[in-house]
Amino acid sequence: MMGNWDDLRLFLAVAREQSLSGAGKLLRLDPATLGRRMARFEKAMQAVLFVKSPSGYALTEAGTQLLARAEAAEQAMRQATADVAVPSDQLAGQIRIGAPDGCANYLLPQVCARLVAENPGLDIQIVALPRVFNLSRREADMAIGVSAPTAGRLVVQKIADYQLHLAAADSYLAERPVIQTVADLQGHRLVGYIPDMIFDRELDYLAALGMTRVPLASNSVSVQVNMIRQGGGVGIVHDFSLAATPGVTRILTKDVSLRRAFYLIRHEDDRRNLRLSRFAEALAQGVRAEVAKLEAIA
Repeated sequence: MMGNWDDLRLFLAVAREQSLSGAGKLLRLDPATLGRRMARFEKAMQAVLFVKSPSGYALTEAGTQLLARAEAAEQAMRQATADVAVPSDQLAGQIRIGAPDGCANYLLPQVCARLVAENPGLDIQIVALPRVFNLSRREADMAIGVSAPTAGRLVVQKIADYQLHLAAADSYLAERPVIQTVADLQGHRLVGYIPDMIFDRELDYLAALGMTRVPLASNSVSVQVNMIRQGGGVGIVHDFSLAATPGVTRILTKDVSLRRAFYLIRHEDDRRNLRLSRFAEALAQGVRAEVAKLEAIA
C-alpha cells in the first residue's frame, strides 16, 4: 500500500463523511486543502478512489477496497499505541465521548473534570448531540446511549439506571390550576421533545401518558429544562438535573415515575485496547456514582 498514514487518515475521514466539508470539520482542515490532498493521494495510488458530485464524495470500487485496508491499518495503529506505558498508572492522550445532551450537560462535566484532575495527561472531548453515534465511522471513541444497540460490532455495558419525573417551575405552579392527577395535565402547557426528532423510542415519554400536543418542544434536554425553569409549562425531567435547576419541583411522583438506563457503547475492535478499557471503567464508575449522588438530593 503506497502513501503514508496521514494520507490514509484523511482518506478515512472523507470516505466516512462522504464530503470534503464534513471531513474538513472533523479534521479541522480547509476543504480546499483536503481536496488537493485527496487528489495527490489518488495520483500516488494510481487509482480513482472517489466519484465526485454536487451531493458529495462516493467511493469507487477501488476506494471501497482501500477503505477496508485503511480501517485495518487504523485499528493496528490504535492497538499499537494503546499499550504504550505511561508514567505511573495515569491515563493519557485524547479520548472523545459521544453522549445525549442530558447526560452530557448534567453528569459528564463533573465526572470528566475529576478524571482529568486525576490524570493530567488526559484530554477528554464531549460531543453532546441528541442522536445515535456511529462508532464504525469513528465519530467518537465511545458513546453513551439510552438503549442497548443490537446490531453492529459493538461492546455494550450497562452503566446505571436513572429516574425521570414530571416537574414544573414553582412560579408556574403558583399561577396555574392545581395538578393532583394525570388527568389534570390536560389543562396545562407541556414541554417535551419535538415528536419527529425523537432519536430513540426510550425518549418518547409524553406519548406513554397519552399526550399528543407539545406547545413548547425542543430536541435538546437542556433547552427543555430551561423552558420549564422559565415557567413554560410541565415536562419530564431527569431527577439528576434538578440539583442544577433551582426553583423546579417534581409533581405526581407516585403516578408518573419513569426508569431508564445509560449504556456505554464501544467498537468491538477496541475491546483489547487497554487504555480505552481503563478509561471506560473509570467513566462508568464516575457516571454511576454521580447519578446516585444527584438523585439522592432530588
